[in-house]
Amino acid sequence: MDNASRMNTAASSSDKGPRSIERIMAILEALTNASAGLTLSEIAKSATIPKSSLVGLLGGLTDQKCLKRDNTGRYILGPRFLALAMRVVTNQEFVPLLHPILVNLVQETGETAIIASLVHDEYLVTFLDKVESPNSIRYTVTLGERRELHCTVAGKLFLAGFQPEQFESYLANCPRKRFTEQTLTGKTELRTAISAIRREGIARTHDERLSGASGLAAPIYSASGEVLAAMMLAGPTERMRKNKEKNEALVIRAAQEATRLLGGKLPDSDTV
Repeated sequence: MDNASRMNTAASSSDKGPRSIERIMAILEALTNASAGLTLSEIAKSATIPKSSLVGLLGGLTDQKCLKRDNTGRYILGPRFLALAMRVVTNQEFVPLLHPILVNLVQETGETAIIASLVHDEYLVTFLDKVESPNSIRYTVTLGERRELHCTVAGKLFLAGFQPEQFESYLANCPRKRFTEQTLTGKTELRTAISAIRREGIARTHDERLSGASGLAAPIYSASGEVLAAMMLAGPTERMRKNKEKNEALVIRAAQEATRLLGGKLPDSDTV
């Protein structure tokens, strides 16, 4: 091989990295503007990428959970991409935008209102913002604190949003500590509880991580219909049980308001 050939080969190789990055960005931008998802052909047209090159890129992004395919085979933004995006938005505008909704929820219920998100890589839930109850006996959390999925109301809501294979992987691989006599740790009882959340569109816990404390959580959806965050309400079990129906309706309404405010997509049915 002569020197000119070597130089051409080197130049061609050096272009692959930047070209792949450009194409990945074009794919993500195309899907960001298509809440209903896109087929392979539609992505190829929108992003101006040959189908032969697109197949490998879509496969890699799907393997990394940056994309996923819905029941019709269309590509939509995946949980890993959405989690990364939310971390950026959280620090800039997500939390301040939803804070007034928390204030209103506390005024209407008298209990502590919280925004929680999923820590995808660790199967934990964390707290982004809160407005505490004015009552002397109230539920409280530390912002940024991380807690388990199986025994927290927001954690169970996120488990309900998992794909079946992801949920089964969680059950098989994640240890589940029993904090109280009410903590659910078994696979069968957790499957039953998560099925109920999917069916009813709201999560409930009573005395599962802390005796005497109960919680409610409803989903805040992203533009692609993923569960982006949880709208939580928590307080002493006796008060929460007494105002159960009222509080549930208000939490669901607050979550729907937050979804609309963020440009999210509410599901057609009442299920998560």
